[in-house]
Amino acid sequence: MADAGRSFGPRSNGAGDPPSQPRSGRERAAPPRAESNGASDPPPEPRVTIVIPARNEEAYIEAALDSIVGQTVPLERLQVVVVVNGTTDRTAEIVRLARERLPRLELRLVDDPHPGVARAKNIGARLANGDLLIFLDADSRMAPDLVERIIAAYRAGYRAGSVAIAADDGDLLDRGFYRLIEFGKRLFGIHANMLFCDRAAFEAVGGFDETLHQAEDRDLLVRLARSGLPLGRITESVIFTSPRRLHEGPFRIGLLKVFGRWTLGHLGIWRQRPY
Repeated sequence: MADAGRSFGPRSNGAGDPPSQPRSGRERAAPPRAESNGASDPPPEPRVTIVIPARNEEAYIEAALDSIVGQTVPLERLQVVVVVNGTTDRTAEIVRLARERLPRLELRLVDDPHPGVARAKNIGARLANGDLLIFLDADSRMAPDLVERIIAAYRAGYRAGSVAIAADDGDLLDRGFYRLIEFGKRLFGIHANMLFCDRAAFEAVGGFDETLHQAEDRDLLVRLARSGLPLGRITESVIFTSPRRLHEGPFRIGLLKVFGRWTLGHLGIWRQRPY
């Protein structure tokens, strides 16, 4: 099955910036039909587990957790699993302090000595008690209504899908880069980067391929689509992600390096090469 899905699209605020208060869009596809792919009917009030793989993210992990606390859905419906993998900095310590600071949030910390983002995501998913999984990078932040938007898509029958990303800074080149990436994903029907997934469907396809170091998200979404699962596209809300890799090297050459890695990863090239 080709990647397909409803677009929950972002709207411009007139200045070309990501919307601070996303507005509702129109449905662009008929409601998906049920398929035999491991997914069951969504519960009326699904519980959500947010899985965060984190390796040497001491500068960003606290903001990621705070963005979860700031969601518009009740914290009682959320679980967070942070999987620190092969880290050498204070990431785990910061998560422990956050757990004390945020007693209303069900926050679980796993300290795995082995690096690997796909492995870390699978560990987090195995510890999830939610009906719905959301995978968030440790250097990223959720817009306040993101979980609410994902639950709406889930109830509409989209048991998995991708989430729009935007640069988490004010640099014009960074913002333009991520807008270009999102435009290309919509234009070519690509689902990649940040994602959500029904936990039963995730387990049915075997989770992430732990041999991959790049594009493991794209690989999973393709396998979910081939299993017959309709894919949604969340663009009414957004995940703000660190553009730090875009600044690597002189003359902003990091822009080209990241674009090249993502393009090759989409094509299935060098996915097993460390990022």
